[in-house]
Amino acid sequence: MRFTKMQGAGNDYVYLNCVDQLAPADPAALAREVSDRHFGIGSDGLILIHPSQKADVRMQMLNADGSESQMCGNGIRCVAKYSYDHGLARKPQMTVETLAGVLSIDIEVVDGKVTQATVAMGAPILETAKIPVKLPGLAERVINVPLRDHVPTASFASWAEECQVDMRMTCVSMGNPHVVIYCGNVDAVPLETIGPMLEHLPIFPQRINVHFVQVQSPGEVIMRTWERGSGITLACGTGACAVCVAGVLTGHTENKLLAHLPGGDLTLHWDEAANQVMMTGPAVEVFSGEWPCKE
Repeated sequence: MRFTKMQGAGNDYVYLNCVDQLAPADPAALAREVSDRHFGIGSDGLILIHPSQKADVRMQMLNADGSESQMCGNGIRCVAKYSYDHGLARKPQMTVETLAGVLSIDIEVVDGKVTQATVAMGAPILETAKIPVKLPGLAERVINVPLRDHVPTASFASWAEECQVDMRMTCVSMGNPHVVIYCGNVDAVPLETIGPMLEHLPIFPQRINVHFVQVQSPGEVIMRTWERGSGITLACGTGACAVCVAGVLTGHTENKLLAHLPGGDLTLHWDEAANQVMMTGPAVEVFSGEWPCKE
């Protein structure tokens, strides 16, 4: 089976062209195999590019643990790049069908190849039940909700002061659920332990993507991410969009934001009048190869 590895701001996936070849019989098992960084190709997950009756192509995304996710902001930019560079949709603006809806993408081409793309990520979902967050009696939105009401304080006690953690959370869905927590020293957050604990809290019935954010200025932040089903990743496009929205809702940042992630930078704009989040970032093809198909 022919594959291509691609990355957007370090968020790397294995891509399969299922327009020109058959889709795998068990994509969840394949996602687990190829994502293994010791015995596989190594990636944050698997993305299949299918034909679509609604858009130019359809994107199916699976995390490294084989679970399927609604959307991936960095992944969809790479889907656009692959589709243009490999002739599936040779147009400056294309549409991609996802479980979060059909999204429109404007591409930037240099020497015949896509270098970056701007994705219209749609409207943020802010209603508690639709994110979803299971908090009986809470108001319609999860904005600056105290963490201590839902997480044992002891879980934060050993490092919260050092990291200057604001013990409040804000939740946003961009087709997939995100929790945003602000702090003064994002590099010191023990993401490898606090990330999975927050991901699996009972208040998040579909699990959650976790983001710790350090504000540099009203237009600039540094963020680190724990992605549900994949663990620590170098970038999360939908997460950066959620951080942009959360910053406006909490008064931390403006509606135009430069987000520095470990794998690179993303530019966000929440147009509140149109209720649309725009995300711009790179898309890079790393290498291609053949993965042996099991009988």
